[in-house]
Amino acid sequence: MALKETIHKMRQQITEIAHDLEKALEGNKAAAQRARTTSIRFSKTAKIFRKESVAAVKSGQKKVAKKTSAKKAPAKKKAPAKKKKR
Repeated sequence: MALKETIHKMRQQITEIAHDLEKALEGNKAAAQRARTTSIRFSKTAKIFRKESVAAVKSGQKKVAKKTSAKKAPAKKKAPAKKKKR
């Protein structure tokens, strides 16, 4: 499956899930079941997307914007734990 087709399929599945979730909120049990099964299919499609997008970046098909890393503040040290007296 091509990357564009996978993206299209993911968008379609998200739309289906959102539609079924709205119906499930109204108490429609069948819609809740459809939302659950579609979410499982979506997770599988997302894994395929991840593989295809990594392959596309490696082959040079897709340009990725480089993230500029900001300097992080040093982590705060925790105070030592107090011992309990008995």
